[in-house]
Amino acid sequence: MIKFPFLRVGRAGPRWLLVAIVGSLSACAVAPVLDEPSRAGPLAAPAAVAVAPLPPVIMQATSRWVPVPWSDLPGLEQDAVHEAWPAWVQSCTRPSPPWAALCPEVRQLAQASVQTQRQWLRERLQPYRVESHTQQNEGLLTAYYEPVLKAERHARPGFRVPLYGPPDGLSKRKPWYTRQEIDTLPAARAALRGKALVHLADPVDAMVLHIQGSGLIDVREPDGRQRRVRLAFAGTNDQPYKSIGRWLLDQNLIRDASWPGIKSWIDRNPSRVNELLWQNPRVVFFKEEALPVGDVPPGPKGAQGVPLTAERSIAVDRSSIPYGTPVWLKSSGPQTRLDRLVLAQDTGTAIVGAVRADYYAGSGPAAGELAGRMKQPLQLWALWPR
Repeated sequence: MIKFPFLRVGRAGPRWLLVAIVGSLSACAVAPVLDEPSRAGPLAAPAAVAVAPLPPVIMQATSRWVPVPWSDLPGLEQDAVHEAWPAWVQSCTRPSPPWAALCPEVRQLAQASVQTQRQWLRERLQPYRVESHTQQNEGLLTAYYEPVLKAERHARPGFRVPLYGPPDGLSKRKPWYTRQEIDTLPAARAALRGKALVHLADPVDAMVLHIQGSGLIDVREPDGRQRRVRLAFAGTNDQPYKSIGRWLLDQNLIRDASWPGIKSWIDRNPSRVNELLWQNPRVVFFKEEALPVGDVPPGPKGAQGVPLTAERSIAVDRSSIPYGTPVWLKSSGPQTRLDRLVLAQDTGTAIVGAVRADYYAGSGPAAGELAGRMKQPLQLWALWPR
């Protein structure tokens, strides 16, 4: 699932945009390069205590991984690591070579006790502090989510904002029409005729979906039936992403560029909605996915190609952390405190840097409230097979 933030400092891109389209998943893993042994570990233990030597530093394209003892990981004994296991099992459906050998054990431990899982982590994996090549180990955590919206299958009064599937010939005309041109040019409108999947009531909700990259849609069919479907990312118009929050800040129109702050400005300035939305020329096209029967649908697929797990999946810069890597995450800020096991399963063009992550908060309004406000310090530890 490729995402775009309303305002993400340093994020150029489709939470929830856009986008590096995911290429061959077989090429997702970044091969580690061993460097000299770390000198950044804790002070030497007294001579009477036997301490196993730490392995060498691992160099990634945009980060260095410094080996540390498990005691360096904050909150290890308090985290309910079993809640991360379903996400790990999902990653094991598309494992990179370093994980293929361990995935049978991961699956066997899915129903084990938390104590057993925690002990297995200590025995089979080595934690590495993730830092930049200049040894900076603190970065930025933001969050994204999956909106839940109401829609009509066909346009009617009150529901006239279309969400489109990819137009014919999209790949032949790059870049395609901008957001403003799609709204105003007859040629662009003609190219999208018959491509509307559903119609929303609010153009701002449509922008939210474009930014987050995926959404759950409660759609009413022409015969009156209600269905819940997922609209998933299917492409873009290949125009640059521009943050509407950044534009509002640059115009000195707001001081709070969180999503609640943006919505507050929109409520006060309804006549300027199109002006605001047209600042972001990028448009996302969607595909409709049926959902399995059940109360809780699986999460949207991330760039690794597996469903995301609420509060246990993150998007990363894959040149720093390969997809499928279990990661210990520490972040404390005004929105929440997190010390927990998560899985690197997604990416975003604005998620760039050694210590950078986007936290998948889940779906619905509460997740959206958290995602719209989260911007806080971050530390990461990659857990790698011994």
